Amino acid sequence: MEELNDLLRQRREKVESFRAAGVNPFANNFVPSHQAAEVAELHVDSDAELLQDFLETYAIAGRIMARRDFGKAAFIQLQDGSGRMQVYVALDQVGEESFGHFRKFDIGDIVGIVGVPFRTKTNELSLRASRIQLLTKSLLPLPEKWHGLTDVETRYRQRYLDLISNVEVKELFHKRSRIVSLIRQHMIDNGYLEVETPMMHPVAGGATARPFTTHHNTLDMDLFLRIAPELYLKRLVVGGFDRVFEINRNFRNEGISIQHNPEFTMMEFYRAYATYHDLMDYTEELICSVASDICGGLKISYGGKEVDLTPPWDRLTLKESIVKYGEVEMAVTDDIAKLRDYAESLGLEPDKNMGHGKLLAEVFDVVVEPKLWQPTFITEYPTEISPLSRKNDENPEVVDRFELFMVGRELANAFSELNDPIDQKERFVKQLEEKAAGDDEAHAMDADYIRALEYGLPPTAGEGIGIDRLVMLLTDASSIRDVILFPQLKSVD
Repeated sequence: MEELNDLLRQRREKVESFRAAGVNPFANNFVPSHQAAEVAELHVDSDAELLQDFLETYAIAGRIMARRDFGKAAFIQLQDGSGRMQVYVALDQVGEESFGHFRKFDIGDIVGIVGVPFRTKTNELSLRASRIQLLTKSLLPLPEKWHGLTDVETRYRQRYLDLISNVEVKELFHKRSRIVSLIRQHMIDNGYLEVETPMMHPVAGGATARPFTTHHNTLDMDLFLRIAPELYLKRLVVGGFDRVFEINRNFRNEGISIQHNPEFTMMEFYRAYATYHDLMDYTEELICSVASDICGGLKISYGGKEVDLTPPWDRLTLKESIVKYGEVEMAVTDDIAKLRDYAESLGLEPDKNMGHGKLLAEVFDVVVEPKLWQPTFITEYPTEISPLSRKNDENPEVVDRFELFMVGRELANAFSELNDPIDQKERFVKQLEEKAAGDDEAHAMDADYIRALEYGLPPTAGEGIGIDRLVMLLTDASSIRDVILFPQLKSVD
């Protein structure tokens, strides 16, 4: 810490010395003409002989990441948003005054360079500076130059240092941006309208989750950061938008893990006159399209193991999956007493009042989910745990719903929407009873949503896809914190 304070003091003294010499250490009068990658692309085929007669100058700006001094000359590595380029700075090229200032520059400083391209004796494309200007004096040193920033906690807390130090991190977030752009364009190309719905809700709805609560002073009312946009998007389908989607943040006041962050990005979309079967087909099409672009094919690697996205993907009912992966008879899933005994044999301690549907879900989470490595649709979820889904016409104990799993985690949730307002109100009432019994995640009553259904929601199917988890999959990231620029962390205070 004392060493850091000494460095900070030394760099502050340099700031003052620059100012005393008439040099603005935080200048804003340099305009780059190119980025490093553009210069490299322009001269990828230019050899040393060709560049000897090249007189055009380029202006680039970036951060000094390394330097090698040779008395009256030096090589620096300049890093901008596109990459790095080597720059040769010599006294006889920039002049005595500028070179004197340059001697005081530190690794981490942001500078502007004007120069001509040339190739060094090792054939590295470089710029020979004819002008160098300090643009921003850094007061704190960058992480140790030979190892970069490796401490995970620091990387997440100070993402700006992570991005400066680790090129692969910057590339990951470029991929994330590309993934979102591809999804958005795919939706638009298929006739979906992108919309924005409220982030603050008077009723926390659209999912079974614990919300964050805030208060609006002027209206003197509590509001909830949204846990899902579902009920507002379906209001839009009632209003006549037959295909809508939204890519945005949700907030859930729950645990933090390698798969969970309190705020996360979801895409939800709704299609009128469609069923959940239609959305299974569309989900395959969408994810395969994005994966082909990002990964170059449908066989990708995650955590050192292959994931084969080639359709069609497996489709199992919830009960079938327990039979398959739990290696039990179907009779165990059908009989709640046998199921309870089986759950207890797994080490679970189900509440004695837990319903059959919830118990099935608990067993599934332990027995099946971790084993679903290849893409698999799980269907026929219990009505008891699906308050917004349409009951199956042949078996009202289950709903027309699927969840998509791969690499041992849920990636998407979809269902044919419940559009019977009488049934929906009854299920909300049931959820209120569960909330009164202590279930903090039970769905609240939304009277206005019931009113919207009473005007008529056409037969509709809807889906939510976890963008962060999809990015994890397509970038081989082991933690959700790796794909969120600023993940939520425990305070260090």
